[in-house]
Amino acid sequence: MRVRVDLTLCQTHAQCVFAAPEVFALDDDDELVYDATPGDASWPAVEQAARACPVQAIFLDGD
Repeated sequence: MRVRVDLTLCQTHAQCVFAAPEVFALDDDDELVYDATPGDASWPAVEQAARACPVQAIFLDGD
């Protein structure tokens, strides 16, 4: 599975960072960075992060 974030939609509310800090982070410029292919153990948190995104900018794509 892959994570995709539409960075044109993202408003860096950082709810994903709180839900899955092992996958999502803010860089030094407060821009979102993320691991597009997190391990299986991270998927519950990634799914929560996608649900928590207030602008629905996170997409989960199957392999």
